[in-house]
Amino acid sequence: MKIAVTGASGLIGQALVPALRTDGHEVIRLVRRTPRTADEHRWDPQHRRIDPVLLQDVDAVVNLAGTPIRPRPFTAGYKRDLVTSRIDSTATVSEGLAAAVAADPSRPRVLLSASAVGYYGDTGDRVVEEDAGPGEDFLARLCVQWEQATRPAADAGVRVATLRTGLVIDRDAMLVRILGTVFRLGLGGRMGSGRQYWPWIGLADEVGAIRFLLTAGDVSGPVNLTGPAPVPNSEFVRDLAAAVSRPAVLPVPAVALRLALGEFGRSSVLAGQRAVPARLQAAGYRFTHATLPSALREALGRG
Repeated sequence: MKIAVTGASGLIGQALVPALRTDGHEVIRLVRRTPRTADEHRWDPQHRRIDPVLLQDVDAVVNLAGTPIRPRPFTAGYKRDLVTSRIDSTATVSEGLAAAVAADPSRPRVLLSASAVGYYGDTGDRVVEEDAGPGEDFLARLCVQWEQATRPAADAGVRVATLRTGLVIDRDAMLVRILGTVFRLGLGGRMGSGRQYWPWIGLADEVGAIRFLLTAGDVSGPVNLTGPAPVPNSEFVRDLAAAVSRPAVLPVPAVALRLALGEFGRSSVLAGQRAVPARLQAAGYRFTHATLPSALREALGRG
């Protein structure tokens, strides 16, 4: 396949591109800056511009573009960046694929477009599959808009899957870097009540699931990219502490997280989703890391 990837410089993209090439695919990377290599091609999602020729012979687009969600307060400007970077990028590739279909309707095409388990809002301890409705907080509303931006491609007949990803576990993931440092200093512990579920996925399975979905022709719509066993925050931090051989004895009060992180703290730290990969497993995907300790050992067990 010929595959275009947006957001190729991010954590997932940097692991995905070489994996796709190892699989034998031709990969082009869409970049907003001046291209530096032959496989890079410029696009302008901010102004929703992409060369119409660029996607004409592309079989698939993996859309990972968007301003990273960081552990910081959601200011008005930051919220605007989070929304526009995702909507503009997704709408641009969706409209580009729709134009490619109009030029050559005979070629099957697929769009795998990033989303997040934040779509569901705070779901408590209820098990959440892909047919669950959206939440009402900022991140949930963002995910709804993000997924709706794929509509031009779907309406044109492109197979579209929206990737509702959980917390990615990897040595270089922001969550693992921050919490790993805190726990190595012996300062870690549960956050708030610790009962909120944190859905996670190892980077190897995030990449593996994307590779799998590229050719899973009967899978479209939302797909939870999470490990099969989401855990409460108290168990997450216990397993993380064990992975770095440190204790988890200093809980962080909910009030401190709300004061320090505002809406982000309420919706992304103190809330959670017990999201499971129902559609992915039903399609036949097998996880490399089916448990959180396995994923953490892979991410943190080396040095």
